[in-house]
Amino acid sequence: MQLNQRTVFIVSDSTGITAETFSHSVLSQFSKSFEFRQIREPFITTDEKAKDVAKKINEIAEREQNPPIVFSTLVKQDILAYVKESNCVFLDIFGTCVSQLESALGTKSEPTIGMSHLSASSEAYRNRIEAINFSLAHDDGQFIHGLKEADVILVGVSRCGKTPTSLYLAMQYAIKAANFPLIPEDFERGSLPKTLQPFRNKLFGLSIQPDRLSEVRNERRPNSRYATLEQCLYEVAEAERLMRREGIEWLSTTTKSIEEISTTVLQILGLNKSSY
Repeated sequence: MQLNQRTVFIVSDSTGITAETFSHSVLSQFSKSFEFRQIREPFITTDEKAKDVAKKINEIAEREQNPPIVFSTLVKQDILAYVKESNCVFLDIFGTCVSQLESALGTKSEPTIGMSHLSASSEAYRNRIEAINFSLAHDDGQFIHGLKEADVILVGVSRCGKTPTSLYLAMQYAIKAANFPLIPEDFERGSLPKTLQPFRNKLFGLSIQPDRLSEVRNERRPNSRYATLEQCLYEVAEAERLMRREGIEWLSTTTKSIEEISTTVLQILGLNKSSY
């Protein structure tokens, strides 16, 4: 079945990440019927830029005979007005929430461009950069010194999703996440690597369905023993057996997004850090 096509604009006076993330969540509810083409318009901070965006929206509305959908986090009303008055379905993400909060709190907001993101000089930003550097340095069992500083150590077979999850935790939550591969030598020995044993309370396991693991490994090293379904079946079964024996909480990444995996890790280990 061919999906209906609609154009979506992400318009922001800053990076547009907030609006884009929100739009993905909302538009996913219509993914069975529509295919959305997204156009990002970040750093819309002047009347001229806003007029240019409005012109683009009107041109697409006329060409496609359908008003584009606009997700906006613009905060200045004069700039916002140019976009809002174009031929579009306008969704004011901040405005809807702010107006209700102004009523509830009994005070007016003070709109400031870019306030939804961290300043490069803030402590929270520095913490996030430090966490990213830590995760990069402690990726895939590298630099085992300093693991005592880790908030979490992800373990699992090669290519099960440890690295992207570690980096997401660092970037989004300033979590110092290390990751360590479980390899056939660990399974033959029947115990965790000695390096990890002092940090059992920080361990969290990731697993994956063997057929999916084989697909992922074949993309990296095609036609290798490392990527065969037989090898993947063996490693996944042994890794899960080892994690159960060692009392390590774990989950399968096969059908889960990085966001879901990370939220589960935070919840189970009680790492109640705020998102930035």
